[in-house]
Amino acid sequence: MCEEYFHGYTDTDRAITWSISKSLVSALVGIAIDEGYIEDIYDPVTAYVASLSESGYHGVSLKDVLQMSSGIRFNEDYADPNSGVNRMGALSLGLGGSLESFLLTLEREGEPGTFNRYTSSDTQVLGMVIREATGMDLFRYTQEKLWQPAGMEADAYWLTDSAGVEVAFGGLNATLRDLARFGKLYLNEGFLNGQQIVPQAWVRASLTADAPHLLPGDNPYSDWVLGYGYQWWLPGGEYNDYLALGIYGQAIYVNPHYHIVIAKTSAYQEYNDDGEEVELESIEFFRAIARSI
Repeated sequence: MCEEYFHGYTDTDRAITWSISKSLVSALVGIAIDEGYIEDIYDPVTAYVASLSESGYHGVSLKDVLQMSSGIRFNEDYADPNSGVNRMGALSLGLGGSLESFLLTLEREGEPGTFNRYTSSDTQVLGMVIREATGMDLFRYTQEKLWQPAGMEADAYWLTDSAGVEVAFGGLNATLRDLARFGKLYLNEGFLNGQQIVPQAWVRASLTADAPHLLPGDNPYSDWVLGYGYQWWLPGGEYNDYLALGIYGQAIYVNPHYHIVIAKTSAYQEYNDDGEEVELESIEFFRAIARSI
């Protein structure tokens, strides 16, 4: 094992993970299905969150939301102060307003299940589904069903909006070691600390691009070159590797071929200039590390 910290961080500090949170929320959905709180992945999200019937999410399946294929009109431009993701970010600071009220204003722009467009609002909807289906807030469900069973070193916590609702799309704070443990959990197909924590079948389905619009490469039905599963990125190629990514350089990279997990927290300030290019370079860097070890 290799472990290094910079800029004053230590192994006990919990860092904001941003969109790595999305992959953890996916794991919680799988657990909730296994426990019977959620009946079917093809259920509409409105079967669990009735208020979403007022929005473009009316009738959209849980699976399409998991695969960032909801068809919702949403601007994910981090450089645009008026974009949907930045408006959600402002609500996440707890300075007034509610994330759920914002979600009700979103409209449909395309047919669900046909185009892979990265949309942070989709993950916030998953957080709503988990809370309504289980009767537990995201913090408690994370602790009881994932964090404690996996033997994490430190409690994780979530940013919340002014209504106390967790920021599912990017609010998880955790130590680097515990992020690596989460990666190891998936490397072991949901098994860790002597128990099956996330169903094996769910892990496998989460890491499968099961429709044309989810495939990696130059895909006319996707807005990026990486493939997509259930809130996990799939680079494609011979390694069958996959990763969770967060803005400003956060990553959990898993390479089953070499049995390697790499966790990284960062504070890359130039992300708006070349962040996507750097993320692709990071994948090749992770692969090189895996090969060398």
